[in-house]
Amino acid sequence: MTTDIAQVRADARDRAPHPPPSVPRRFGRVLRPGAGRQHHAGPLAYLLLGFAALVSLSPLYWTMVAASTDNTRVSQTPPPFLPGPNLFTNLATAWQDAAMGRAMVNSLIVAGVIALSTVFFATLAGFAFAKLRFRGRNLLLMLVIGTMLVPPQLGVVPLFMMMADLGWGQSLPSVIFPTLVSAVGVFFMRQYLKEALPDELIEAGRLDGAHSLRIFWSIVLPIARPPMAVLFMITFVHAWNDFFWPFIALDMTNPTVPVALTQLSAGYVRDQSVIMAGALLGTLPLLAMFLVFGRQIVGGIMQGAVKG
Repeated sequence: MTTDIAQVRADARDRAPHPPPSVPRRFGRVLRPGAGRQHHAGPLAYLLLGFAALVSLSPLYWTMVAASTDNTRVSQTPPPFLPGPNLFTNLATAWQDAAMGRAMVNSLIVAGVIALSTVFFATLAGFAFAKLRFRGRNLLLMLVIGTMLVPPQLGVVPLFMMMADLGWGQSLPSVIFPTLVSAVGVFFMRQYLKEALPDELIEAGRLDGAHSLRIFWSIVLPIARPPMAVLFMITFVHAWNDFFWPFIALDMTNPTVPVALTQLSAGYVRDQSVIMAGALLGTLPLLAMFLVFGRQIVGGIMQGAVKG
């Protein structure tokens, strides 16, 4: 009798509906079935990505094609679509006529100092605006953002007079000093640190007796590395390509790369192939830097997106 009752209970358990499986949760939200699976790109995605890469690389390819031909071939219709045999000859001509060696050294100094100072000061100011409490914080932030609305052309004359009074005329400090920090960088770092830096970490540092600079060095900087890498890259490229203020502040004996390229078009007859060769020379350092540090920069962007 006992065996029959146990068999009946076992049969009843087998016929009973099974409870639904537990639904996974992440950050307090219920995930849909299959939400954690890795999705693979289809043929259409690869086609669109390939087209976008082709459009992005086409100006660089055309620059290389134009730099490898002569001036007559570049001006023909239709233009050439394949590289020619004069690439190294045109590169050597552009290097000599535009003094590209000195210009690249100057651009490296200017862009490197501006990028490093912008990253440091923007991170420091962004931390202060995001997490520190002091009088006039919102007013100062509005003033910083308000400077973005002022066209830089309006301050050229007083800025030039200021550099002359300091004795920095026609020298690299006249280009570096006015752009040691940018309002865009301050606002960018402030928005990141406001979301990514927990207040509990700052309070824990205060309880351990750390002052604000110690907290900034030991807590803020490790968290802010992803946006700092992105800001460094953007600032470096912008400073390297800047033409307006260096053209006013420097002369042709001590130029940056964009200023030196104007030497190639100063004659009555412009050799477009040599001009394109100079532009290619000015682009190579940026390409080399991205090839070396591209993975770290992209990783910083992705890490910053996850933390944000």
